[in-house]
Amino acid sequence: MAKTSFATLLARVGLDWFILALVGMIGLAKLWPEPGLQEGPLSISSLTNYGVSLIFFFYGLKLNVDQLKAGLRNYRLHLLIHLTTFVLFPALVLGARALLVSPETALLWTGIFYVAALPSTVSSSVVMVSIANGNMPAAIFNASISSLIGVFITPVWMSVLLSANNNQFDLQGVILKLSLQVIAPVVLGLLLNKKLGWFSEKNKTALRYFDQLTILLIVYTAFCESFHLNLFRNYSALDLLLLTAGMLLLFFVVFGFVLVVSRWLHFSREDRIAALFCGSKKSLVQGSVMVKVLFPPTAVGVILLPIMVYHALQLIIASILAKAMVNWQPAPQPVKVESNT
Repeated sequence: MAKTSFATLLARVGLDWFILALVGMIGLAKLWPEPGLQEGPLSISSLTNYGVSLIFFFYGLKLNVDQLKAGLRNYRLHLLIHLTTFVLFPALVLGARALLVSPETALLWTGIFYVAALPSTVSSSVVMVSIANGNMPAAIFNASISSLIGVFITPVWMSVLLSANNNQFDLQGVILKLSLQVIAPVVLGLLLNKKLGWFSEKNKTALRYFDQLTILLIVYTAFCESFHLNLFRNYSALDLLLLTAGMLLLFFVVFGFVLVVSRWLHFSREDRIAALFCGSKKSLVQGSVMVKVLFPPTAVGVILLPIMVYHALQLIIASILAKAMVNWQPAPQPVKVESNT
């Protein structure tokens, strides 16, 4: 009974076992880093690479082409979501660069910019839109397309940043590697959707756990390396608190911007909800995958920290907002008065 009540309490504030497990992986990496430092074809690091390809294969397997086509028509909604995801987010973080960057915090700020450059998350965006009774076809379309666009846009943004810092960055090599690890499995899954799509639907709960387990292992190995090299020695509890406050501010600024613009564009209630949740979210799955390709292993733990914080915050806040939006009513339409003259 107590266990059920505790789980219910966590669900009410948007927390679940996965967020707590992420924190647990960091603690485990601190206390027992040796397994995560091992190399070889059967090491944890290698197994996560295989797991990532399977994640995106099953992601392609459950994509429904008809649902994607249904969401294709609303171009204004698509433009708002993707411009917010890939332009507004990076612009806001770049604008705050002077306030955030110092020699001690440069790597952490790179992680913050990495959050801004990432695509929108898929599953939680669609779930939140569903809870709030928003436009589901549009949510599925935009969340899915965002992940594929991010394979190309995120490396471009990071190449701009790292090249400006005089760091070598092989953009073509990175995109090729991500295409093989992400795009190719998605395409293969999509091609097999009609024959095997039932499998992903029938086992969606097990596949979700598989996704989460893979991410937990990626986080564990990343932090094992970072703790082994003592990369967190320059960061205090105050730095973590400021990071959390900054991620919280970033979420609400973007959320408020999308809300204002969607009202200005006279979006329907359903479209407005889809824009809010798809435009304000960032993908921990994509972040965990790309970080291993974009950055050296020695930096991965610090780079991942901001997206982990943002992921936890967006789940908590979005869960609360989605439940509140169920009671949203469409804006009253003005009544036209016809003249008799």
